[in-house]
Amino acid sequence: MDRMVDNKHTTIIETCPEEAQPARAVVSPATTGFTAASTAGVDTSRSKKSRNPECFMNVSEIIRYHGYPSEEYEVTTEDGYILAVYRIPAGRNDQNTGVTVTEHNEGQRPAVFLQHAFLGDATHWISNLPNNSLGFVLADAGYDVWLGNSRGNTWSLKHKTLKPCQKEFWQFRISTLTQTISSVFAGFIAFYTYPELAKRVKVFFALGPVTACPHATSPLIKLTNLPEPLLRLVFGCKGVAHQIEFLKGPVTQLCTSLDRFCAHVLCYIAGGSVKNINTSRVDMYVGHSPAGTSAHNIFHWRQLAHTDRFQAYDYGSKENMKKYNQTAPPEYKIEEIKIPIAVWSGGQDKFADPTDMARLLPRITNLIYHENFPAWGHLDFIWGLDATEKMYLKIIELLRKYF
Repeated sequence: MDRMVDNKHTTIIETCPEEAQPARAVVSPATTGFTAASTAGVDTSRSKKSRNPECFMNVSEIIRYHGYPSEEYEVTTEDGYILAVYRIPAGRNDQNTGVTVTEHNEGQRPAVFLQHAFLGDATHWISNLPNNSLGFVLADAGYDVWLGNSRGNTWSLKHKTLKPCQKEFWQFRISTLTQTISSVFAGFIAFYTYPELAKRVKVFFALGPVTACPHATSPLIKLTNLPEPLLRLVFGCKGVAHQIEFLKGPVTQLCTSLDRFCAHVLCYIAGGSVKNINTSRVDMYVGHSPAGTSAHNIFHWRQLAHTDRFQAYDYGSKENMKKYNQTAPPEYKIEEIKIPIAVWSGGQDKFADPTDMARLLPRITNLIYHENFPAWGHLDFIWGLDATEKMYLKIIELLRKYF
């Protein structure tokens, strides 16, 4: 198991295959270091016809653009993948201390690790303005924030011996992503498979978690109903759903000019209402997402969309015997995970459907908190206009309880 953050205790916040948290009065800026305004991050300073400059920035550039310090690290997994991990070691008002931010934070700020969802990347946590982006909100509230990237996405296309153009580079599935904790799905797998990791985590926040998803209604999930041979013909055996560089300009310009149209498309895919999407930031969303994965992951999700079992990849009985020493793939027993877990869900989430959520929650042994937002879809957890006042403040309240 590769360690990404070398702190004694870490909090992990994750979202699901593409991403979730609770209601609370606004905490005063003197207490948290930020303001949750009623406009919640709406950018009124720029023309709607002018693209956000962050569309074309990398993660560190976005962080620094908003006035925060940024550090970048490379983590090498046991199977040779080299992943980019980004750190926001201080808030915007904590930098002029006379010492380096690393010295200032060492041993003082609790570490929080934010992991994006399936097809996402680290920008998911910093896509809105600072008072409406969880990564920035936590940094301003006094936390040492780390942003992960799963193998094969935009920022993690390196390997010690392989290149992305090689088929072998893409021979990984969701279960192998547990080595670096990718998405809530792999988070549950990791804590079940690696008890030593679970002992180092104080609390786990699952935002719109998806395990088995037979009731998901997203059109992206419905695509998995197509015959597997056709899907394999379409997706191939390498990378899937990466950003296409020459299309980035036209797509971001389209979603600048037709921002509400693009917001409607996002809500059609993930659920929720356009009213809770900051349409002035939609070009930023599409400029970085989807960020790619492997075709193998797509086919694992296809299996999960057609089963009630939270299980490893099913190779068929013969291959299962070779890999698992049993004819059926092993099931991940969420009940055996003892970490304190808080869950947030959305009533209109097309990925983490309420029916599937109702089956998941009773399986969580140490469920310390759950809140459902009836009007939220899958993207409201990371990009919702009301996410700060409804969810992020509660996250901070729970963090203070466990640190």
